[in-house]
Amino acid sequence: MSIRKFFENTAGAAATEETEKATVIQTRHRIPEAKLRQTLSLRRDTLDYVSQFLRFVPRVPLLDDVAEPLLTAGCDRQVALGKVSGLLKRLNTPERLWILSATTFSGGEKQRVSIARGFAHEYPAMLLDEPTASLDAQNLETVLPLIEEAKNKGMTIVWIFQDFDARERFCDREVDVSDFTPGIAA
Repeated sequence: MSIRKFFENTAGAAATEETEKATVIQTRHRIPEAKLRQTLSLRRDTLDYVSQFLRFVPRVPLLDDVAEPLLTAGCDRQVALGKVSGLLKRLNTPERLWILSATTFSGGEKQRVSIARGFAHEYPAMLLDEPTASLDAQNLETVLPLIEEAKNKGMTIVWIFQDFDARERFCDREVDVSDFTPGIAA
């Protein structure tokens, strides 16, 4: 089960059918048949996920919530908090919010926090599920360069989105999954 092999040179691949987005990964890597340990390893080491609907932990400060992937990977706490602080500043998240749980934030604030959490740890591959849907124009132009930098560093990005301009800007390969048959890879 080598997701790295599948994702070589596919930065900017896009799935266009909302209902079939998981098929791109599940079909290729037999995730439904994988042992729990394999799935956890895939999520911890190789593939992260940014969604417009990330669920935040109640009563956990934003800074700790966003730093969690780095801490899980063994990063020193102060180094992790420093990196996360830089990302949150870059994504226009006011410092006064960092001590609060993101459960009370607006849609755009939650989305920027989700992006910061996803990009804090440099995974080889990232699944982006409508990561910019709740962003205004100013914040969109703050987020898109971050995604572009990750792509230019070699991160594989599978992006499910409706934003035509972003698709034109980033997409190297488009995959229409509407005709996928379970068990048969594209």
